[in-house]
Order: sequence, then C-alpha cells, then structure tokens
Amino acid sequence: MRIPRRVTRFNKAINNPVQGTYAWLLPPWAVILHRGRRSGRSYRTPVLAFRDGRTLVVALLYGEESDWLQNLRAGPGRIVRHGRTVDLAGQPRVVDTADAAELAELPAPARAYCRLADKQVLLELGAVRRGFGPRRRG
Repeated sequence: MRIPRRVTRFNKAINNPVQGTYAWLLPPWAVILHRGRRSGRSYRTPVLAFRDGRTLVVALLYGEESDWLQNLRAGPGRIVRHGRTVDLAGQPRVVDTADAAELAELPAPARAYCRLADKQVLLELGAVRRGFGPRRRG
C-alpha cells in the first residue's frame, strides 16, 4: 500500500511538527536528521522505526520517492531515538517486504505495521553521539 502524495504534503506541514515534539523520546518513534540534497537545509522527519540488533526497520509507506530517503542516499544522516543520537552507518537499504528477513525478528504488532508497506528501509546504526536529544540551530 502506498499513501497518496496529498497525504504526504499534509503530514509534512501538520503531523511532522507535532510528532517531532515527542518522537525522539518514545520508541518505536524516532526522528531522522538529514540534510536536503539540493537546499542543504537540515530536516527532522519523525518515523516509526523498529529495532533489530544494530538495524532499524522503517516501513516505506510513501514509496522510494520519500524526501528523507533520497536525502539519506545523498549524504550522511543521524537518528534520534529514546533520547539518544546515533550516526547512521552506510547507505540505507531498501528491500521488498516479502524478502525482509529482519521482519521475522520483530514483535507481532511491528510486523503487522511493516507489512502495510510494499518495501522496508533498513538503517544500520553507527556510533552514539554525546549529548541528549536533538539540537536545533538557527
């Protein structure tokens, strides 16, 4: 299932700012910190991310055209989850839901949510950064 682009625009304008206030503290929510590939501007995108060892599984509900995914492919990113900022190691991997072996390790509610999407993004976690939570500059 893929969510229409008009819902994407609504979520970007309304839901993301609201969810961003608590997503960095409450797992399975997380905030992806990334830089715009054209503008260079810093962005914060709240997502539901389920952990499997050193990997986070994110259901790709908006398809591979998601801005946050394209920005992570173009440059480095970080994730803030449970109040900790972690660098992402390497490029995000996109896999079909049917082929995602990582889903088998997740709890049943997480698997059910991930199966709503045709594809999953696998983010490898790197080094934990010092400090607590996301920092806004500007």
